[in-house]
Amino acid sequence: MKQLLVDAGNTRLKWRVLQGARAGRVQALPWKAASAARAARGVLRDGAGATRILVCSVAGLPLERALRAAARAAQLPRPLFIRSARRAAGVRNGYADTWRLGADRWLAMIGARALLPARALCIVDIGTAMTIDLLDEQGRHRGGLLVPGPALMVDALLRYTAGIRRRAGAQQRAPAAAAGLVFARSTRAGLQAGSELAAAALIERALSEAASLLGRRPRLLLAGGGAARVLPRLKKKPVRADDLVLCGLAVLAAGHSG
Repeated sequence: MKQLLVDAGNTRLKWRVLQGARAGRVQALPWKAASAARAARGVLRDGAGATRILVCSVAGLPLERALRAAARAAQLPRPLFIRSARRAAGVRNGYADTWRLGADRWLAMIGARALLPARALCIVDIGTAMTIDLLDEQGRHRGGLLVPGPALMVDALLRYTAGIRRRAGAQQRAPAAAAGLVFARSTRAGLQAGSELAAAALIERALSEAASLLGRRPRLLLAGGGAARVLPRLKKKPVRADDLVLCGLAVLAAGHSG
């Protein structure tokens, strides 16, 4: 049985083919609203012969419509968009209103639980937004946090503060900061270092609060396109797990539940 798994984020599409129990390599491409149809066709080229297409999307309706249209044009099954549930694959949703938990966070927790079963986990995904979710050893979601990711923090300051924008200069990213370096010597570097340190400080605080809540420090899992920039700022070494959403989709595709 061939299944196509798609993780549709705000700026990138990631996908892999699941052939029986064998998972193919992860592929990715950037996308924008103007290129949604082309991006959808690019992803679904790998879906030829698929009996099911499972999608996690936080990208909004235009991309979802583009994926449906591309599937119809390619005579593929209608994509199934996964939504958060009360429980699945040993994970229990901690939100009072189940649907309010983003599908990406839900699937990342399922993927993390499959990767490190029966462990307390703090799952951090750093992209356009940075999300932090806590799972206890029994798979109960104990809640989470959402803040702008480091790149969005910088973009917001550049967009809404003319003085900082002028002093920051060209929009290129500053070189990666050396681990432990805090005080920058240019506006551009200060924006970058400040955003990375803010993200790292929140992660460390969340780990401390989680340890108080659970009675032990959870294992930290770090994912997302912005993870590499924040990693040197962290005091505790995390487990890198960049494809947790696709892992969660694979768990559901295999038919696990409960």
